[in-house]
Parts: sequence; structure tokens; C-alpha cells
Amino acid sequence: MPDIADLAEEATLEARDALASLRFPSPADHVYLPLGYAWEPHRDYLRRLAAAGPREILFLGMNPGPFGMAQTGVPFGEVAAARDWLGIRGEVLPHPGAHPAKPVLGFGCPRSEVSGRRFWGLFRERFGRPEAFFRRRTVANYCPLMFVQATKTGRNVTPTELPAEAMRPAEAACDRLLVSLVRILGVRQVIGVGGYAEERARRALDGRGLAFGRVLHPSPASPAANRGWDAVATRELEALGAWD
Repeated sequence: MPDIADLAEEATLEARDALASLRFPSPADHVYLPLGYAWEPHRDYLRRLAAAGPREILFLGMNPGPFGMAQTGVPFGEVAAARDWLGIRGEVLPHPGAHPAKPVLGFGCPRSEVSGRRFWGLFRERFGRPEAFFRRRTVANYCPLMFVQATKTGRNVTPTELPAEAMRPAEAACDRLLVSLVRILGVRQVIGVGGYAEERARRALDGRGLAFGRVLHPSPASPAANRGWDAVATRELEALGAWD
């Protein structure tokens, strides 16, 4: 009989295959699917930490960042956090469709993803070891696709910037994956990291008797996050009962 990690991996591969077949209009000129080229580290993350057993609480992000999951295959996967704290390993393959300004360098990427550094840094300070965090919790991104515009700097494009009709098939695949992970892991509370993730979770999981919540997104684009994200997130997590 398949165990939890086997089932989570199977659901993730189904979503990967569905998303890999999709095409998107500009400004999604370059599309990254880390579940493909960074499958080895993502699988390591799933099997050792994220889906190694039942998980009561799911933290849900929006989509990969250019120097986080797009490099390591790990949600909020800033290289140092994914490699040195989470202990994630695995080969990251070249991504021929990458924008020249946003190459995939894997664990050799010299840039630090601020959101990931803040996110995992908070839990490292609180729990010390990743196993203590993952005892009750897991982390995923709602949409495992990253979109980049063909500008000189390779501007990051959020899912909300794309036409609704273009995103509909992607959202269907992402909804199926989210529902599957919640069922497989026995999740009882979904906490959106930012408003988009909470909204998508509420829509996909409506009527399933789950608790929902939200924490401030740690993005450096957020003035509130730049004024002390750790303190704000700690208060929000305490209020949600997700801090112990």
C-alpha cells in the first residue's frame, strides 16, 4: 500500500505533467516549472520533510521566486536555507527557456531570495531543527510556475497579472494538487502566505471543514514586511494557534 510520501509524490507528478503542457500569453514570455528541472531536490523535500507523515497545518505560498524555488525546487527555497538548514539535496538540470537575466543556477545561485530567507529564518529561530517545524506543519506553493517577462531585467510576473482565461487551466491543475495534498496529509488548517494564496485555498477547499488564515507575505516589495516581518508574522501565527 502506498505511503503518504508516495501519494504526495504521485499527485505532484500529475500536476507537473498537466502544467508542463500549458502555454501562456505575454507578459509570461518565459515560464519556469521547477517541478521538472529541479525535480530531484523537490522530491527530496517531499519525502524527507514535507510529506514524511501527516501534517496538520499547511503554509501555502503563491508561486516560485526567481532566487528561491526557481533555483532549488523548494517552496520559499532560498539557497542557504534549503541547502544548509533543510538539508535538501539533488541535481538541478539546466532550463533552456530561462530568461538570460534570470538563469537557473541551482544551489550555485549567488543571489539570496529575501522572502525565503525571512520565511525559513523565522522558523529556524523558533524551532531550531527542521524536523521540529515539520512535525505538525508543511509548506507548498499554490502555483509551482514562475513567469518572467521578456524585458531587459526579466521582470517577475505574478499569476494575478495574467488573463483569467489563460490561468484557468493552470488553476484547475493547482486546485487538484492542493486538494490532493490536503487529503493525503490530513491537513486541518491552511495558512496563506499573503492574500492570493489564502483566497485560492478558500476557493479550492470550500466546504471541507478546514480552518483558514493568513500571514503577511515576507516579500521585500511589502513596506509592512520591511518594517519587521518576523514580529508581525509571530503575532499572526500566535493568533492562529500555529506557533507551538
